[in-house]
Amino acid sequence: MWIEIGLLILGLVLLVVGGDFLVRGASNLAYSIQISPLVVGLTVVAFGTSAPELLVSLQAALDGHPDISMGNIVGSNICNLTLVLGATATFYPILVHENSKKIDWPMAMGSSALLYFFVSYDHVVQRFEGIIFVLILAIYTYFLIEMSRRETLERMVEEEEEIPEIVGSAVLKEVGFLILGGVMLYFGSEWFVGGAKNIAQGLGVSDAIIGLTVIAIGTSLPELVTSIIAAYQKNTDLAVGNLLGSNIFNILSILGWTSIVKDISVNPQLIDVDMWIMMGITVMVLIMMVVGKKIGRLSGVILLVTYAAYMTYLVMK
Repeated sequence: MWIEIGLLILGLVLLVVGGDFLVRGASNLAYSIQISPLVVGLTVVAFGTSAPELLVSLQAALDGHPDISMGNIVGSNICNLTLVLGATATFYPILVHENSKKIDWPMAMGSSALLYFFVSYDHVVQRFEGIIFVLILAIYTYFLIEMSRRETLERMVEEEEEIPEIVGSAVLKEVGFLILGGVMLYFGSEWFVGGAKNIAQGLGVSDAIIGLTVIAIGTSLPELVTSIIAAYQKNTDLAVGNLLGSNIFNILSILGWTSIVKDISVNPQLIDVDMWIMMGITVMVLIMMVVGKKIGRLSGVILLVTYAAYMTYLVMK
């Protein structure tokens, strides 16, 4: 038990330090290559903080535990938009970029709806469906980067700002911070999840519940730490982009690549209940984004209460 507690503490330290490195590298990289922090959050940071979900889901599918694999994705998406976004907004109100409402939210909601459509009739994410997910993600990422570079350069020209020269050594330095931060986030979440999963399995908890709760929270720790640090440093575009981007990556990239390697069977309970909860929370976040220009502390508290209610439902059912 003491070994497990020690791993939890060490994992938390790595998560905090790694999150700081990831945010610092992402923010500076955005300036160096003339794209917005929002896009960096939606792509580079989202991919980095979603790496634990990818590894956990892939390993679970290969080991014959599809409920952990799918529960991890659905649970992480719910966790991102309730616990992580709620905690971040409570800590520091988050300004919402217009593109988050017009582009990123529809993509997150569309990915969730497409997943539901794929699994609702046969309860399986098949290889060709995974290929479709990955292709959509590739097109979306290319579109984001090109749009952001064009908008940033146009703004600099209009405001007569000097367009910075892209220096290879500077870019490599920031990429180094990103890689180091990502590695620290991976090991931090891996140790945390490993210890928590062993405890839960020892108590006789089912794979689906472990995936929706313990592993979902553990693999969402990188998003939580990164978003709070980004909000604290007033990089709120990075915080929002990280969460929406992570939800998009969780479905299109993680489920996409995992199902390409091996078809993933889906528990009917996840389809009939948890996926609907995931999509309902996504709609609730849109309402919060539309009502005001920021997701404030009141919205943050509502999201935290929503997550607490969902956890209570999982424990009591």
